[in-house]
Amino acid sequence: MMINIRKLGILLVLTAVLFLGTALLALSYSDVGLTDVVGVGEISQAVPDLSTVPESVVEDATALARELFGDYQDKYDEFVKQLLATYVEARDKDFVVIFNPGGWGWDLLEGSPGWRSIFYGIKSELESLGYNPLMLNYRRTNESLRSVIDEFTEVVRAYPSKAKNLARRVEFLTDHLPQIKVIVAGESNGTIFSDSVMSLLRDNPRVYSIQTGTPFWHKNMVLDRTLIVNDNGIIPDSFSRGDIPAMLWASFKALLGLSPPEDEDAGRILRYMRAPGHEYRWQYPNVYSQITEFLEKNFGSGGDKY
Repeated sequence: MMINIRKLGILLVLTAVLFLGTALLALSYSDVGLTDVVGVGEISQAVPDLSTVPESVVEDATALARELFGDYQDKYDEFVKQLLATYVEARDKDFVVIFNPGGWGWDLLEGSPGWRSIFYGIKSELESLGYNPLMLNYRRTNESLRSVIDEFTEVVRAYPSKAKNLARRVEFLTDHLPQIKVIVAGESNGTIFSDSVMSLLRDNPRVYSIQTGTPFWHKNMVLDRTLIVNDNGIIPDSFSRGDIPAMLWASFKALLGLSPPEDEDAGRILRYMRAPGHEYRWQYPNVYSQITEFLEKNFGSGGDKY
């Protein structure tokens, strides 16, 4: 009996050491982040013709990459390619809209049917107001175990490293493209990330944010130029309200194969945990009305259009 207890103790110590080592490794590691043009693919695959990019822009891109990634040559090179490719794509546009997914942060917009409808709704509204927008995905992490650990350590601290990465990209665009306005959009965990980005850019008047389904434990730090939608107008968002019993009951019913009522929308967290109301689509009453009002107020005839 004593031997078994000793073995168990050794196992627990080794597990704790392994977990601590992995966590410390994650803290020293950061994904570059991946930018995609919605419906096209990774922006860095289309290497820009640098002869058309001002030398000062290239110099600033390399200096920023060196600041963020130092001697990590592969990350440095990838960041510079993404930054310059984004600059080339955005220089004849009026707006850049950046989608930040929920979950672990690696999903494309195509994996979120609700936000896909919202994204194209935003695009249509901006075009109706006379703007030419560039629509981007931003994946803050890769699909790997190391990236999951990195994402977990970041989200509990409100994304200190990853938010800086995207914030500096946005700042680079607004510094070099004086006509550009940016909307940092996010859903679920992506709202925490977007809020942290906005906190770093709170003094940049050309950056705005649209967020849906904020996790119940997070309180937004930046409300100026930010729209927060935590109710789709159909059913209260159990995840934003912290209604744990509703989420557990919905998940239990799903596990048993019981179909939800037709009026209970199928919101989910990390694909498997059900969260009634944690689903946002353009056609939902509180989504369409609040976003169109926000866009008209800030960028319409009575807003800051020029």
